[in-house]
Amino acid sequence: MTDAYIYDAIRTPRGKGRKDGALHEVTAARLSAQVLDGLATRNHLDGYDVEDVIWGNATQVGEQGGCLARTAVLASMLDERIPGLSINRFCASGMEAVNLAANQVRGGAGAAYIAGGVEMMGRVAMGSDGAAIAVDPSIAMDSYFVPQGISADIIATEYGISRDDADAFAVESQKRAAQAWEEGRFEKSIHTVRDVNGLPILERDEYMRPGTDMQSLGGLNPSFKDMGETMPGFDKVAILKYPHLAKINHIHHAGNSSGIVDGAAGVLVASKEWGEAHGLTPRARIKATAKIGTDPTIMLTGPVPATEKILRESGMSISDIDLFEVNEAFSSVVLRFMQAFDVDHGKLNVNGGAIAMGHPLGASGAIIIGTLLDEMERSDRETGLATLCVASGMGAATIIERV
Repeated sequence: MTDAYIYDAIRTPRGKGRKDGALHEVTAARLSAQVLDGLATRNHLDGYDVEDVIWGNATQVGEQGGCLARTAVLASMLDERIPGLSINRFCASGMEAVNLAANQVRGGAGAAYIAGGVEMMGRVAMGSDGAAIAVDPSIAMDSYFVPQGISADIIATEYGISRDDADAFAVESQKRAAQAWEEGRFEKSIHTVRDVNGLPILERDEYMRPGTDMQSLGGLNPSFKDMGETMPGFDKVAILKYPHLAKINHIHHAGNSSGIVDGAAGVLVASKEWGEAHGLTPRARIKATAKIGTDPTIMLTGPVPATEKILRESGMSISDIDLFEVNEAFSSVVLRFMQAFDVDHGKLNVNGGAIAMGHPLGASGAIIIGTLLDEMERSDRETGLATLCVASGMGAATIIERV
């Protein structure tokens, strides 16, 4: 098989996902096109240089629907002969786009791809596309469906993660993200978003709250307690599935959960021969990819079995990984990952994560791959693993190694 390499990775700053957010005036297609143009310009792509654009987004409705990838290609400077494929694996959509591109290159189905994703959560509300697992009683009842926030609290209850544990993790995420920005650690990958006149709209992640401390988080009420304990009473559903739990400990709130934001990210994936022909030097090799289904009720434990699978299939152990990026959907997701593998926090999410900077669903998988690569280069590490939990009970993972 042909090896697949990462030649470049960029992302937009993340804007607050609401009407007063800096990116609210920009559509998903236009933001995606800016990322495509950024990769094309930085890497001197001309004409029909890549096989396809594979683009993820989780809420595929309205202006984010209709094969957004193709629309973004047409809105960009890329050649119209490049088609465009939209995919949806919820929060792992951006990662799955990169993994799919890598596996296409490895299998010989095209020498180069642009892959990534977008989510404009301030313009297209999460869940506005509907979901059979949530709204079809025949499926929801059989799968013991509960919302993601309840799932995060089930993880906390099942694995003994306290409110203080979750809050302390969130404070550290904010601290690390602020330090990363202060030290310019994101400069290599940040692509400034501009308006139609070329003027900058957003140059820095907008959602961060660097002043966050344990005291400020301690004053926040649990976000999912009411929906769990009162109508519709999702705690009862959870306990039907997990009868050994006496009650659900609701520890998550806005401060220790991922932020609702707008953003996009893209990765240029290609073969070694393609890079040589275009005068480009690869930054990393995509060593392995994995995806897996998990229990749909607890839902968000996917990073653990996905990591077990990718290590097993690549003949590696957890000690072979120098750096980790685990998407911070909720504090308990990452804390459970660290607990399961006994991972030192000093090797994981060293520049903060989605709790501090936000989680633009369809883009986050591509974002954490790019963040991981930048940090591997900055700190001179060889091998990194990125992974995410996924709605409905799934997980995805990618291992990259520097070349």
